[in-house]
Amino acid sequence: MKFQNWIQNHINQITLLSAVLIVLGYAGKFAGSLLTYNIVLAVASIIAAVPIMIHAYQALRAKVISIELLVSIAVIGAFIIGEYNESAIVTFLFLFGSYLEARTLSKTRESIKSLTEMAPTTATLVHDDGTTEDVDVDDVEEDDIVLVKTGAAIPVDGVIVDGHGYTDESAVTGESREITKQVDDNVFSGTMLSDGYLKVRATKVGDDTTFAKIIELVEDAQDTKSHAEKFIDRFAQYYTPAVLIIALLVFIFSRDFKLAITVLVLGCPGALVIGAPVSNVAGIGNGAKRGILIKGGDAMDTFSKVDTFVFDKTGTLTKGNTSVAKVNNYDLPLEQAFALTAKIESLSDHPLGRAVVSYADQNDYSYQDLTITDNQTIKGQGLSAIIDGHAVLAGNHKLLAANKVHLSASQQEDLAELKTTGSSIVLVAVDGKLELMLGIADIIRPEVAAELQHLREKGAKHLVMLTGDNQTTADYVAQQVGIDEVHAELMPEQKVEFVKQFQQDGRTVAFVGDGINDSPSLATADIGIAMGSGTDVAIETSDVVLMQSSFHALVHAYGLAKKTVLNTKENIIIAIGVVAFLLLGLVAGFIYMASGMFVHEISILVVIFNAMRLINYGHEKAGVTELAPAK
Repeated sequence: MKFQNWIQNHINQITLLSAVLIVLGYAGKFAGSLLTYNIVLAVASIIAAVPIMIHAYQALRAKVISIELLVSIAVIGAFIIGEYNESAIVTFLFLFGSYLEARTLSKTRESIKSLTEMAPTTATLVHDDGTTEDVDVDDVEEDDIVLVKTGAAIPVDGVIVDGHGYTDESAVTGESREITKQVDDNVFSGTMLSDGYLKVRATKVGDDTTFAKIIELVEDAQDTKSHAEKFIDRFAQYYTPAVLIIALLVFIFSRDFKLAITVLVLGCPGALVIGAPVSNVAGIGNGAKRGILIKGGDAMDTFSKVDTFVFDKTGTLTKGNTSVAKVNNYDLPLEQAFALTAKIESLSDHPLGRAVVSYADQNDYSYQDLTITDNQTIKGQGLSAIIDGHAVLAGNHKLLAANKVHLSASQQEDLAELKTTGSSIVLVAVDGKLELMLGIADIIRPEVAAELQHLREKGAKHLVMLTGDNQTTADYVAQQVGIDEVHAELMPEQKVEFVKQFQQDGRTVAFVGDGINDSPSLATADIGIAMGSGTDVAIETSDVVLMQSSFHALVHAYGLAKKTVLNTKENIIIAIGVVAFLLLGLVAGFIYMASGMFVHEISILVVIFNAMRLINYGHEKAGVTELAPAK
């Protein structure tokens, strides 16, 4: 065991020594000493063959016929017939190829490695008496208070109880912009505090944090095999023993021992075995770097075949919060009219009132200094008040009719048009005249229409909306963003029935929702895609999690899945093509053992480099964040 470990730990030095001995051997041949040439190359063969044969033995103990076994038998055969140059070059190329594979494969895992390096290891715990103590992050418990200073990684999921600052959440969402954080805001473990200071009450610690779940998910995804990988694994179980049998038959019928062992070398399925998993790892790494979590090769493969996307409306196609979507202003200056409206709505806790006040705050409409001298709430109609001497009404059409406020023909047209959008409508009259008509709705994400078109360009054939909202609002949203089919006023179980119906119609369905109330549909669809909630339900129920809640990320993920599957197919074609070329070359007489091994190792590197192109997929577009380890 100690010898095997020593060999494994010094395999790069063994490879280098083998190369030096081969050079010395050929130098001896050129100097006219064939004895030196044969002895030095024989020693080089033995030294390089040791780690190969150890791997072959270990595989046999596990009842696996490995590539190393084929090479080992070929080397022994070359030794028997005195082809020391062939055995030396074959073993060196095999070891050197393994070295290059390890180096290039590590690049496909760098984005995933960078994630794990960002996981914080310590936390500054704040005690009840105000003193602080640096502890291991595993020692932090829920409801503990931790202090985070500028430049440090936040060690827990939690709620800010003191301080403010700017956080870089690229490790969780893939989004590079800094986000303002203040008291009562939520923060995630693994994100960086780029400026300011925070005291955070821990709500999730250790392996329960969002960041820990992301790392676990990405690591598990690498080990989840695609259909292509599963097929290749089954294929390799029979292919490698078949090569041994073919080599034996070649020797029996040709009596050419060298030809038989050359068949063993040329039959090594290295590129075929490695082609699919390296594409899978590169694709998953690309997604992880951008806050796109794809649960393994199987999900990647199914996602690439999706032709029907089913969307929830609220929080998915829309922002999920009620806001002022339309403002029709008449005679009174807008700033004055809206200030009066915000002041009267500040009396109400109704969601529509809060939306109006929020809009006024966002647009700096100053209303706080206005004075209310009288006010009344009229049930089912709205509010009335005297504000700075103005009689203000804010409510529905019944309120205005009851107070004999009449709409002009153009105002009635505006009202009819606004009703078609499905918005909630607030009418505001000042001193007996209609001055504002507000449409309040869940705002459509501004990028949705363009990104859905990009989704079609990448292969989506049918876009569907399933929502619990009313039909008028659903139809309006669908018309604005370009949805093909709309079903409204649905309960969660009814959404599931529609998903099942699409599947029965032969479609491959992806359901895109918020990962909470849509969990049944996410689980039923061929691919469940959670838009950025970052919740346990989203991570556990969905096949794909978009931490950034971005439609651009959805389009990137769909394109990435298609590109990854295509890349896997390319690698399989390359691997099979190389084997066919080698066998033809052997028959034609221009491929030999050493040259065959050289081509074999080159083919492995070709499929790896081909897969590595996935790492930069979408890199030319804006918004890519390079992750850096936490300090």
